[in-house]
Amino acid sequence: MLRQRIITAVILVPLVLGAIFLLPSTGFALVMAGVILIGAWEWGNMMGLQEYHHRFFYCFVIALAMLASHYLPPSLTYGVAVIWWSIAFKWVVSYPKDKNRWANPKMLGVMGIVVLSPAWRALVDIQALEDGSLVLLFVMGLVWAADTGAYFAGRKWGERKLAPEVSPGKSIAGLLGGLVSSMMLALVVLMTWDISAGSAAFLLLVLVTVLFSVLGDLLESMVKRHRGIKDSSNILPGHGGILDRVDSLTAALPIYATGLLMAGAI
Repeated sequence: MLRQRIITAVILVPLVLGAIFLLPSTGFALVMAGVILIGAWEWGNMMGLQEYHHRFFYCFVIALAMLASHYLPPSLTYGVAVIWWSIAFKWVVSYPKDKNRWANPKMLGVMGIVVLSPAWRALVDIQALEDGSLVLLFVMGLVWAADTGAYFAGRKWGERKLAPEVSPGKSIAGLLGGLVSSMMLALVVLMTWDISAGSAAFLLLVLVTVLFSVLGDLLESMVKRHRGIKDSSNILPGHGGILDRVDSLTAALPIYATGLLMAGAI
């Protein structure tokens, strides 16, 4: 398993970096749309859609939602994302008490739309900025740093669980360790970049982004737990599915993009 994970990562990392730094905005948007549509296929699995033509239809719906988000004002797209993730927080915290409100295919389908479409829009908007490739890499780095810090802190001090009904492996110590490691990365960036929004605003945005990234991870865990599956798919050997790799980013990217919008960068 470890060998598979390493081989997959060695292949994926150059592909991701190449897409971020080498593709023009239109090409990047199309490639990321393809990635998101694979995620939509996996979300169809988590919805319980067994027939392939049902999943293809759901991917078509997600494609239309992405197209619509491209033409909608960014304030509307990201406003919907912020409202959605606030609702998701309540459902994750109260799981399994509130599952009757979302645990049906129609509601899960709506959830997939508001998870995947704003994430795609944020990817495209951020990459299109001046130095957008670096900004996008930074947001991804925040999530990776948080995951790494959470792993080591959780192993060392992780007795008290964060959301045992949703993801028994996550702990409060892991959450704090992830926040510390991501804030350390943010401080390094703050010392090397000219952050026009100001240090306090930048660090606050980083903090909120990382907290929401944890929520994105927990939301997918909640849906998979309800569905009774471990991974969203097996497309990535040793890693599971696309959604298993980008679940944190589906929340982190729209939240960070919202901060950029408020700062006038988008």
